[in-house]
Amino acid sequence: MEILKYVPDGFVKFILVLIFSLLIGLEQRRHHIDENEHLLFGTDRTFTFIGLLAYVLFIADPVNYIPFLTGFALIGLLLGIQYHHKISQNGKFGLTSTILALLTYCIPIMVFTQPVWLLLSFIVALLLVAELKNNLITLTKKASEKEFIVLAKFIALAGIILPLLPDGNISPQIPISPYHLWLAIVVVSGISYCSYLLKKFVFPDSGVMLTGILGGLYSSTATTVIIARKEKLGEAGPHAISAIMIANGMMYLRILFLSFIFNPQVALQLTIPFVGMFLVTLLLSKISMSKIQDQSSEQDPVMNVEANKNPLEFRTAAIFGGLFVVFALLTDFVLKRYGSGGITSLAYVVGVTDIDPFLLNLLQHKTGIEQITIVLAIINATNSNNLLKMIYAISLSNKSLRKRIFFNFAVLIGAGVLLSILFYLL
Repeated sequence: MEILKYVPDGFVKFILVLIFSLLIGLEQRRHHIDENEHLLFGTDRTFTFIGLLAYVLFIADPVNYIPFLTGFALIGLLLGIQYHHKISQNGKFGLTSTILALLTYCIPIMVFTQPVWLLLSFIVALLLVAELKNNLITLTKKASEKEFIVLAKFIALAGIILPLLPDGNISPQIPISPYHLWLAIVVVSGISYCSYLLKKFVFPDSGVMLTGILGGLYSSTATTVIIARKEKLGEAGPHAISAIMIANGMMYLRILFLSFIFNPQVALQLTIPFVGMFLVTLLLSKISMSKIQDQSSEQDPVMNVEANKNPLEFRTAAIFGGLFVVFALLTDFVLKRYGSGGITSLAYVVGVTDIDPFLLNLLQHKTGIEQITIVLAIINATNSNNLLKMIYAISLSNKSLRKRIFFNFAVLIGAGVLLSILFYLL
């Protein structure tokens, strides 16, 4: 990039305006390739000229922008005349090309006044939105009015309510702040919401393996139960064990992601162990796949399950918030009464419930608990949770798979216990 030092800055900006305007014009030509060219305002050359005109008018007065704004008004007038002519000729009311031409006119002011990352983001957004018309129509058909209400809820949870909450503890007896409680709800709900959207809109007819991956982001316990039940009904096939193991692997990645958000120091200590545990589940999943003997069953069967329950329902958030407060009180009591050893032991008990509220409370704990204690508690909670999922999987699946399920979970739990022992000895 040293060569850029010898290139005049004005020339670089000129080239950027030229290239980006031409790209948008080329996109418009490709998009309207089958239409009557006489009814179009213009494509590649026209859009390039619009960008260059805006560039010249901008550098004519880069302080008050009077020539630039005058040119914008004139281009807008010409586009209005063309739009009226298009309506009278073929009755089409689409404004996309007209608005895109005006946005192309704005490229020079972006080049001169905004950082490169924002300029590139602007261009990428123009190209993507212009090209994704059919995809957006398909997405809109899949969405119901409830989806927009759900999105509005998430925006309200994260962008309106969260910043307004106080950061001080609720009371001397409840050692958590409303802000940290709500932040935990927002982050966990956000991860679950992404999984919900992927399952419903991107992979509505996903196979068993993909169900395990997406479900593991949402809840590895719930996914294990669903796949085991589907296997017993004959809807999951021999891929069930492999999918269950990969769902449990996603649990480690989800917890690691949460750790980086709430406590990066703890996350750094968990990175190698949890990536290792994920690789163990991946290996077990691969071994289970390799044991499928029937060639006709090797194709991952489609498992039609309902999209994950809406993670932003009030009941879901209320349960999570209630558990968060309960575990905060319980953790504070155990820490004062039994010290660090009590916390690591408590993790085994908590593992038979929803471990996310307990783990997030530990990750946000400000004083009184050493980092190594938090790391050990997280490892112990995941081991206990794996034991619970093994019981669920064995009891809900066919008898023919129970030995294999037991073996896979035994290896996973054994690896987790070994990991816990190593941290105890360190």
